[in-house]
Amino acid sequence: MPKIHIVTDSGARFSNPRLVRHFPVTILPNVIEIAGKRYLEGIDIDTDDAFRLMAQQASPPLVEPPSENDYAELYARLSHFCDAIISVHPSRELSPSWRNGRLAAQQVSGDCEIAVVDSQSLCAGQGMLIRVAGRAANEQNTTEDVIQAVRQAVNRIYSVYCVDNVNFLRANGIMKPSHALLSTHLGIKPFVSLEDGNIIVIEKVRTRGEVIERLVEFLVEFTELEDAVVLQDQKHITEETRLMQDRLALEFPGQHFPFTMYSPTMASYLGTEATGVAVLEKAVDDFDYDF
Repeated sequence: MPKIHIVTDSGARFSNPRLVRHFPVTILPNVIEIAGKRYLEGIDIDTDDAFRLMAQQASPPLVEPPSENDYAELYARLSHFCDAIISVHPSRELSPSWRNGRLAAQQVSGDCEIAVVDSQSLCAGQGMLIRVAGRAANEQNTTEDVIQAVRQAVNRIYSVYCVDNVNFLRANGIMKPSHALLSTHLGIKPFVSLEDGNIIVIEKVRTRGEVIERLVEFLVEFTELEDAVVLQDQKHITEETRLMQDRLALEFPGQHFPFTMYSPTMASYLGTEATGVAVLEKAVDDFDYDF
């Protein structure tokens, strides 16, 4: 069985962070610049403090991913004691991280294979691929099978968020200024989705009840879930999340729906007032059919 190491950045979020400790994972920090001050995400500043500072700003923070040199140095070091590296990156449409990883991999010589994977996602979507990679590394017999399992899972990850404050959506060009102004004036909350690596507005709702209803409807569209997580803007469980979990317990008996704060990197796109869900749909070959 090949010895595989997994690499990602600090924008990733996990449905169960403790599981990551069971896998060989290295997380490189993003640099987040808020009000002119630079922080290493997850090292110099935690999620709570990052959200607090970001909420005081009219403009989104700047997020700088690990550089080509950062990745190259890490890949070169890991290559001495593993057979392959799987490097999972945020969507190339939203971040230069994937490009940095690709260029870095070209600098590393030797027999260690380096697979640089565009997750076509952010935040929890990245975290789900890390979990897939870790499990596959423990179960598959070849490096090729592990890499294939990760790449196939990319197309089974889906994320949606409801955003209360549209300022960052407007500043990032996700919403047109006129649409953002109208949403604020009418009290309409946009729903955004990660599709083909981009964040797009898919619909709008008015009330918190409609938010919960729409998020539940999104989840019940899936026949089988391999992984799922509720993303919220607070450390402690919100009333919306609690109500959603109660509804989902009826729809998916035995399925667990943990919650976590989305990452400051994700907040740089959505702002600090959002609720969402991310899911990894179960592979068709894994379904249990009863004919």
